[in-house]
Amino acid sequence: MKIRFAKMQGQGNDFVVLDAVRQDIRLTPEQVRHIADRHFGVGCDQLLVVEKPRTPDTDFRYRIWNADGGEVEQCGNGSRCFAIFVRAEGLTSKSAIRVETASGVIVPEILPSGQVAVDMGAPRFAPADVPFDAREERVTYPLEVAGERIDVGVVSMGNPHAVQIVDDVDRAPVTTQGPLIEHHPAFPKRVNAGYLQVVSRNRVRLRVWERGAGETLACGTGACAAVVSGIRRGLLDAEVRVATRGGELIVRWPGDGAPVMMTGDAVRVFDGEIEIQ
Repeated sequence: MKIRFAKMQGQGNDFVVLDAVRQDIRLTPEQVRHIADRHFGVGCDQLLVVEKPRTPDTDFRYRIWNADGGEVEQCGNGSRCFAIFVRAEGLTSKSAIRVETASGVIVPEILPSGQVAVDMGAPRFAPADVPFDAREERVTYPLEVAGERIDVGVVSMGNPHAVQIVDDVDRAPVTTQGPLIEHHPAFPKRVNAGYLQVVSRNRVRLRVWERGAGETLACGTGACAAVVSGIRRGLLDAEVRVATRGGELIVRWPGDGAPVMMTGDAVRVFDGEIEIQ
């Protein structure tokens, strides 16, 4: 089976994007892992699939698989690439599109600058919504990891995040501690582990160990979750520039009940075709 694809990236978070509107695509986890493999496949952090909408008030359905072959609920950087892809492919003429995801509807909008702003919806903090094993909602929670106690802000941006404050993000134990947090028993569906360094009230640095993908150069939902967590702790203003290893994102959150707005680039790197067994 031959599949046409586009390779795209947002702040270095890279994707293989598939058009399942005009192609018949049904992939197994093994096939997803093959496509995502950087030596034997195309290589990507996540695989994104564009499908026809299932509900009358949306324009498309958006499905996401991590590099490990597991389907997940949401991907912020991917949503910007999704918007650029469907416009470039002539699948829509709209600048703002309503997109159905496993965690609800998001609304990416292509701006005159070429950047994409995404209404990521309101963050959720109730432990059951994350999900997270806690009796009551708090701003931060103690978490025991390899005999060490850390404090994390727990947020759902359609997918689960645990955010901790660090003094120096370059020295944070992302690759050693991150996998332990991802698989911590308090998170029954695993979790993305964020490491947030506050530079000022409107500028932060961030690294994220992503569930099912490992550390990526950027994580859109992770940036949103980190800013929300920092605002709830009283450390940040409502609009924050988030510096990741792959570039900058702008995240805005006016407060409880309001949606998070994320703005950043989305770049089409190359197109191709891959043979899938």
